[in-house]
Amino acid sequence: MTDTEDKLFPGPFESDQEIRRIGQGLLDHSLPKEEWGHAAHCAAAIYFTLERPEIELGRRMPLIIRSYNVATGVENTQDSGYHETITQLYLKVIRQFLCVVSNDMALHEIVNFFMCSPFCKLDYLLLFYSRDRLFSKQARRQFIEPDLRPFPA
Repeated sequence: MTDTEDKLFPGPFESDQEIRRIGQGLLDHSLPKEEWGHAAHCAAAIYFTLERPEIELGRRMPLIIRSYNVATGVENTQDSGYHETITQLYLKVIRQFLCVVSNDMALHEIVNFFMCSPFCKLDYLLLFYSRDRLFSKQARRQFIEPDLRPFPA
């Protein structure tokens, strides 16, 4: 891991309750803003997928994140806050990842495994998108297809 990635995932999660606290804190806006980083995004998505199947993530996750951002003083604009393309892609990556993970792993073990996988790395999406396209205003507002190669089905 690079120094930047170490800061994004400062260490393994120690318990399932820690993951549930992140997910619930996102929903009820009690998660401290300084904890809402890349690892928390991924942990929440995995928690919702595995333990909160009633939440239709493709449709609800944008609303959940935008609402949390507003509650913590982060504006959702064309330049900051919620990013539709990245969110939808990570939901897809996480669903694919969970298809090959053992059912006997604890929730925090699954999150830790994902966080150490190449799919979680900051540059993974850049295998499919040019930097300009992925970080464009259009990609932030709406889902756009990759320009370098198709995303795995």
